[in-house]
Parts: sequence; structure tokens; C-alpha cells
Amino acid sequence: MTAPTILFFDSGIGGLSVYREVKALLPDCHYLYCLDNAFFPYSEKAEQAIIERCVAICQKIAQQQPLDLIVIACNTASTVVLPALREKFSCPVVGTVPAIKPAAQQTKTGVIGLLATKGTVKRPYVDKLIQDYASHCEVEKLGSTELVKIAEEKLQGYPVDPIRLLREVKDWQRNLTLDTVILGCTHFPFLKAELKACLPQVKYFLDPSKAIAKRVKDLLGESQQKSAKDNLVYCTKESKEQLALLKVFKQFGFAELHALTLGE
Repeated sequence: MTAPTILFFDSGIGGLSVYREVKALLPDCHYLYCLDNAFFPYSEKAEQAIIERCVAICQKIAQQQPLDLIVIACNTASTVVLPALREKFSCPVVGTVPAIKPAAQQTKTGVIGLLATKGTVKRPYVDKLIQDYASHCEVEKLGSTELVKIAEEKLQGYPVDPIRLLREVKDWQRNLTLDTVILGCTHFPFLKAELKACLPQVKYFLDPSKAIAKRVKDLLGESQQKSAKDNLVYCTKESKEQLALLKVFKQFGFAELHALTLGE
């Protein structure tokens, strides 16, 4: 069986937290990653604009590289774009949703924090997950665009300013019954150590990346031969940070970064 091609899609580089778990389970696949950095961050963008861009970008990449599976490695996009993508593509489309159900099962105090983007915490989809799986818990929602930027900078080699990070979660420091935090943005696992230092009362930091990796493996099975193709990155905006970005992606096993222009 030829190694399948998997596309990861995010507005930034946070989706690498999901990619690394999938690659750990399926090391021989051919991997593509697209960051829609021209529209970064998605958190405060209109839903319809996100849907249209996601569909158009995935279609453009699929014209160049036949896709066997798409992972929307972005919580904000996953709350709105999955039905449209599944309508357009015959291959499986896997989304990223906050780990609300596992958090509700794991908490000992019944107090959970959902740390996500401003877009994700406002979505009715998330309210429905809370209603379905965590109605017996107290769920504190906190939306932050700044933490997304801090995570991007950390991945590019910049030190994390603890005061800047603390400013984002200071309201939770006083909540001593908060024992479980859901990392509801794919950028946030990269800040887990810093968040633990700021919120010492929290015992569990949960993100869905391992569950997503298992789902992808279940859908694709084991590939019988290693991909001979280079793993590639697409970006939607060329910038002065391009060399720094490529350096980050090379650490994760990607070979080249290509600019992708919509409308061509």
C-alpha cells in the first residue's frame, strides 16, 4: 500500500502539536502542512470567511497533491468548517475539538477551565459540548489571542515573558478549586510548562492531539511502505519571518516551504 498523504491545516503553526502526535503513530506517511498566515489569527474572523478560505485552500492544495485525509488542526476553524469540507471532499476530514468530555470525567473538584481563542469560546458548538458532557461541572471559559501569539513566538525561538503570559490567566490564579484545564487551541500545548508554573493548583492539562492521532490511524490503517516524497509546508503570505518559519518546520521533518496564492 502506498503511503497516504495527510494535510494539516491551521491559521498558524500551532497545528504542529497535533501533527507530532500523528507522525509518532504513522511515521511513514507523506505530510503536508498549510498555515493560512495571511488570515492569522482566525479567532476574531467572521465564520463565513473562515469557511470560504479553508475550503478554497484545501481545494487548491488537492489540485497539486491528491489527499487521503485532511486534519483541521485548529479549534476555531473546526467549530465552523467541517460540514463544508466534508461536502466537498471524498477523503476523511478530521477536526479538532476541545477535550470537554475527558475533562468532565477527570476533574475531582468539578471545576474546569476552557482555555481557547476568543472565537472558540463564543461558538454555540462549544456550548453544546459543555451541555452534553459537562453539565454537572462548573466550566470557566477564557479566550485569549495573546497566548496564540506567545506560542508562535516560542516556536520561532523567542523566550516566553512570564509576566505577559500571567496577565492572560491571572483571573484563574485565585480559583483554587480549578483542577483541570482544557487546552482548547492547538497552540497551547506548546505553553504547557509555562501554564503549569502560573497555575500550580491545576492537576490536569488536557488536549485532544493523542485522540486525534488515534482517530487518523484508525481511518488510514498502517501504510506498508515509507513515503519517498518530501514533507512540504504551504503558507498563504510571504513574510520576512519565512526563514524562521522554515527552520521551525525543518525541526518537525518538513523539507520545503511554498507560498500558496488563492485565486490563481
